[in-house]
Amino acid sequence: MTDTTKPKRYRMVSKYYKEVYGEKVYKLPVALPLTCPNRDGVAGVGGCTFCGEIGAGYENRPAWMTVDMQLEENIAHIGPKYKAKKFIPYYQNFSNTYLPLHDFQSYIEAGCIDSAVGIAIATRPDCIADEYLDVLQDIKERYKKDIYIELGLQTVNYHTLKKINRGHDLAQFIDAVLRIKRYGFNITTHMIINLPWDTMEDTIEGSKILSSLGVDQVKLHALYIVKNTLMAKWYEEGQFTLISAEEYAERAVQFVRHLHPDIVLQRLVGRAPEDNTLFTNWSMGWWRVQDLIDNRLDELDAYQGDLCDYLNGKSVRKFIE
Repeated sequence: MTDTTKPKRYRMVSKYYKEVYGEKVYKLPVALPLTCPNRDGVAGVGGCTFCGEIGAGYENRPAWMTVDMQLEENIAHIGPKYKAKKFIPYYQNFSNTYLPLHDFQSYIEAGCIDSAVGIAIATRPDCIADEYLDVLQDIKERYKKDIYIELGLQTVNYHTLKKINRGHDLAQFIDAVLRIKRYGFNITTHMIINLPWDTMEDTIEGSKILSSLGVDQVKLHALYIVKNTLMAKWYEEGQFTLISAEEYAERAVQFVRHLHPDIVLQRLVGRAPEDNTLFTNWSMGWWRVQDLIDNRLDELDAYQGDLCDYLNGKSVRKFIE
């Protein structure tokens, strides 16, 4: 089991929340009745090859419930369990800006409850437009809530982006980040660092690109093979193999070491229900994978950002140092 008392060699989100809000803050998952543009034909069909019919929200309440109902139930569960008083409603499932502007505004305003310190919105790079950011700016000013936008990227390898049917390219991700930064909103990027077509070099380059763009937070996780997906079909047919847990830990370590030290890490490994997957975290508890990463960092005496030496004109440093 992961030692939660041991100091981390990277900047974790729990510490960040305490620094910003003075106490622990918990996310409250919210599901909306929507989809993604790479499912309905606008950017593609079938969705991401790894994504199941319910999307990413395994712990969400049903999307037919109102936002108020979902938040009320989640607070009733999370509040007493963790003695939590501050929350961030997290619009998690599918692409939460893929809505008519008026509907988008109404759904986000519904999450601006008194105990919410911010609003988190998961979406795709090709679903970021200034008009939606204007709505969020207005909500931020009127309701005094911080805005967190979470962008699924998964990989910086544009060949892999096509292979997994993301329906957007790296340029669209860069455009989305630059637009969001003009509004000053907090940006999180989701990355899968063991996609079968990616290498260690892709992992390191991903860390460098996110650092260069100045994203605020990162979520890493290992690929889940969800049942009844195209990825599951490829997996069962033996069209690819997955790296070992030890190699995943090596990639995570290199990602962390090349990541700018100011960037917050929300997680280094994720969780998914095993009964809905063919492969999840090498059939071991997520904390065991976390331990592999932490132990490897200890062995190397390595820290977040200790290899982040590539920014601000590395080659001309000899003339100015």
